[in-house]
Amino acid sequence: MKKIEASLLGIFMILAAQVATAQAKTEKIPVSGNCGMCKKTIEKAAQSAGAAEASWDIASKLLSVKYDDKKTNGEKIQQAVADAGYDTKSIKGNDVAYEKLHACCQYERTKTYTTKQ
Repeated sequence: MKKIEASLLGIFMILAAQVATAQAKTEKIPVSGNCGMCKKTIEKAAQSAGAAEASWDIASKLLSVKYDDKKTNGEKIQQAVADAGYDTKSIKGNDVAYEKLHACCQYERTKTYTTKQ
Protein backbone atom coordinates (compact mmCIF):
# COMPACT_ATOMS: atom_id res chain seq x y z
CA MET A 1 0.00 0.00 0.00
CA LYS A 2 2.81 2.39 0.87
CA LYS A 3 4.51 1.62 -2.45
CA ILE A 4 1.35 2.56 -4.32
CA GLU A 5 1.02 5.81 -2.35
CA ALA A 6 4.67 6.65 -2.95
CA SER A 7 4.30 5.88 -6.67
CA LEU A 8 1.20 8.04 -6.96
CA LEU A 9 2.90 10.85 -5.08
CA GLY A 10 5.90 10.61 -7.41
CA ILE A 11 3.70 10.71 -10.51
CA PHE A 12 1.80 13.68 -9.12
CA MET A 13 5.04 15.55 -8.41
CA ILE A 14 6.35 14.90 -11.94
CA LEU A 15 3.09 16.13 -13.48
CA ALA A 16 3.06 19.20 -11.24
CA ALA A 17 6.64 20.02 -12.26
CA GLN A 18 5.75 19.77 -15.95
CA VAL A 19 2.77 22.07 -15.52
CA ALA A 20 4.88 24.53 -13.55
CA THR A 21 7.50 24.72 -16.31
CA ALA A 22 4.95 25.64 -18.97
CA GLN A 23 5.19 29.40 -19.32
CA ALA A 24 2.07 31.41 -20.02
CA LYS A 25 3.30 34.42 -21.94
CA THR A 26 1.41 37.56 -22.73
CA GLU A 27 2.26 39.89 -25.57
CA LYS A 28 0.79 42.95 -27.28
CA ILE A 29 1.24 43.00 -31.04
CA PRO A 30 0.36 45.96 -33.28
CA VAL A 31 -1.96 44.74 -36.06
CA SER A 32 -3.51 46.88 -38.81
CA GLY A 33 -7.25 46.68 -39.29
CA ASN A 34 -10.43 48.75 -39.13
CA CYS A 35 -13.58 47.14 -37.79
CA GLY A 36 -15.42 44.40 -35.95
CA MET A 37 -15.01 41.98 -38.84
CA CYS A 38 -11.25 42.57 -38.66
CA LYS A 39 -11.35 41.90 -34.92
CA LYS A 40 -13.04 38.53 -35.42
CA THR A 41 -10.64 37.44 -38.18
CA ILE A 42 -7.49 38.62 -36.36
CA GLU A 43 -8.46 36.91 -33.10
CA LYS A 44 -9.39 33.68 -34.90
CA ALA A 45 -6.06 33.66 -36.75
CA ALA A 46 -4.12 34.17 -33.50
CA GLN A 47 -5.99 31.34 -31.84
CA SER A 48 -5.34 29.06 -34.82
CA ALA A 49 -1.61 29.63 -34.20
CA GLY A 50 -1.88 28.50 -30.59
CA ALA A 51 -2.91 31.59 -28.64
CA ALA A 52 -5.00 30.53 -25.66
CA GLU A 53 -6.49 34.02 -25.51
CA ALA A 54 -6.57 36.71 -28.19
CA SER A 55 -8.22 40.12 -28.11
CA TRP A 56 -7.70 42.83 -30.73
CA ASP A 57 -8.61 46.39 -29.74
CA ILE A 58 -10.01 48.40 -32.66
CA ALA A 59 -9.01 51.81 -31.26
CA SER A 60 -5.42 51.01 -30.29
CA LYS A 61 -4.83 48.42 -33.06
CA LEU A 62 -3.19 46.15 -30.49
CA LEU A 63 -3.65 42.39 -30.36
CA SER A 64 -3.27 41.09 -26.80
CA VAL A 65 -2.39 37.41 -26.75
CA LYS A 66 -1.72 34.86 -24.05
CA TYR A 67 -0.04 31.61 -25.02
CA ASP A 68 2.04 28.70 -23.77
CA ASP A 69 5.56 29.36 -25.01
CA LYS A 70 6.19 25.61 -25.19
CA LYS A 71 3.52 25.34 -27.91
CA THR A 72 3.82 28.56 -29.91
CA ASN A 73 5.45 31.98 -29.97
CA GLY A 74 4.75 35.57 -30.98
CA GLU A 75 6.26 35.11 -34.44
CA LYS A 76 4.01 32.15 -35.26
CA ILE A 77 0.99 34.14 -34.10
CA GLN A 78 2.04 37.13 -36.20
CA GLN A 79 2.52 34.87 -39.22
CA ALA A 80 -0.99 33.44 -38.86
CA VAL A 81 -2.44 36.96 -38.64
CA ALA A 82 -0.41 38.04 -41.68
CA ASP A 83 -1.60 34.94 -43.57
CA ALA A 84 -5.15 36.17 -42.91
CA GLY A 85 -4.26 39.45 -44.68
CA TYR A 86 -3.38 41.76 -41.80
CA ASP A 87 -0.05 43.57 -41.34
CA THR A 88 1.59 43.03 -37.94
CA LYS A 89 4.48 44.87 -36.34
CA SER A 90 7.04 42.89 -38.35
CA ILE A 91 5.24 40.83 -41.00
CA LYS A 92 3.35 42.19 -43.99
CA GLY A 93 -0.07 40.65 -44.50
CA ASN A 94 -0.49 38.23 -47.37
CA ASP A 95 -1.43 40.29 -50.46
CA VAL A 96 -3.88 37.72 -51.84
CA ALA A 97 -5.65 37.40 -48.48
CA TYR A 98 -5.68 41.20 -48.11
CA GLU A 99 -7.39 41.60 -51.48
CA LYS A 100 -10.09 39.13 -50.37
CA LEU A 101 -10.90 41.14 -47.23
CA HIS A 102 -14.21 42.97 -47.16
CA ALA A 103 -13.89 46.58 -48.39
CA CYS A 104 -14.23 48.02 -44.89
CA CYS A 105 -11.38 45.79 -43.72
CA GLN A 106 -8.90 47.00 -46.32
CA TYR A 107 -6.83 49.45 -44.29
CA GLU A 108 -4.20 51.79 -45.73
CA ARG A 109 -0.95 49.87 -46.16
CA THR A 110 1.97 52.24 -45.69
CA LYS A 111 4.77 50.40 -43.92
CA THR A 112 7.61 48.73 -45.83
CA TYR A 113 8.52 45.29 -44.51
CA THR A 114 11.73 43.38 -44.83
CA THR A 115 10.40 39.98 -43.78
CA LYS A 116 9.00 37.57 -46.32
CA GLN A 117 5.31 36.66 -46.55
